[in-house]
Formats: sequence, C-alpha cells, structure tokens
Amino acid sequence: MVDDKTRNAAHAALTGYLSAKNLRRTPERFAILDKVCDMAHHFDIDELYGAIEADGYHVSRATIYNTIDLLADAAIVRCHRFGSQPAQYELTGISNHLHLICSQCGKVKEVKDQELTAFIDGRNYSAFHASYFRLYIHGTCTACAWRNRRKKKK
Repeated sequence: MVDDKTRNAAHAALTGYLSAKNLRRTPERFAILDKVCDMAHHFDIDELYGAIEADGYHVSRATIYNTIDLLADAAIVRCHRFGSQPAQYELTGISNHLHLICSQCGKVKEVKDQELTAFIDGRNYSAFHASYFRLYIHGTCTACAWRNRRKKKK
C-alpha cells in the first residue's frame, strides 16, 4: 500500500499518458490503478483480478491485461519475469530493491540493501543518467537448502 503522494503521482502520470496518447479516461483504468496502489508486494494478473472482484468491482480479465500493459508502457508499473512464473508487477514508486529468487521453489523475496543501493546510486556513467535499477540474485532459499540437507542425510 502506498501513501497519498505516490497514489496522486500515479494518477497524474496516468492522466498525462492518456491525454498524450488521446486515450479515454475510463473509471475501470483508474480503479485498476487504485488496486495496484493497494498491492503491498509483487502481484500477477490473477491476483489483481481477484482483489478487484473481492471489492465488488467487476472488470474483465482482458481489461486488466490491457490496462496493465498501458500502465507498464506509461512507466507506472514495472514487469518482472521470475523464471517460469507468470509475469509479476509492482508500482514504480517503490524504492530500489533486490530480488532474491530461489532456483528450486521459485519463491521471490524483496530485500533492501542500503549499502549496495548507495554504491549503485553513486556510480557515474558517461552520457547516461540512471533512474532506477533491477537486481535479481538467484540461489537457494533457506527452506529448500534445509530440505536438500535432509534428503542428503537419508
């Protein structure tokens, strides 16, 4: 869940994008954006659809897919592909963070590493100004490592 400042910025970005592309400002698009702002973690289309339906607001899956594509094109959400899992999305207003991905079970954990973030933010690249970064670290989660040790003992 985001604060009002981030939500208002997302609304303004969507309004500006729709105006620039001569697209309609539909209530469905803004309802989907509001639900995206309420998501506290990565989500996929099915999870977003379920959350909207749970609120009693009905939109088709096609509308959600089209709106998410529009939000990604407008740089309001980011799309992540974690192995064979369905595409995962998150709001762009979230601070930079790392994604720890278990190669065995597919679990994804977000981690904030202030030291690494400061190092990357402090880098200068000639003729380039970085706005954000994505970092995926693949390995084995603690639960899978524990399971592997138990299997090895047997």
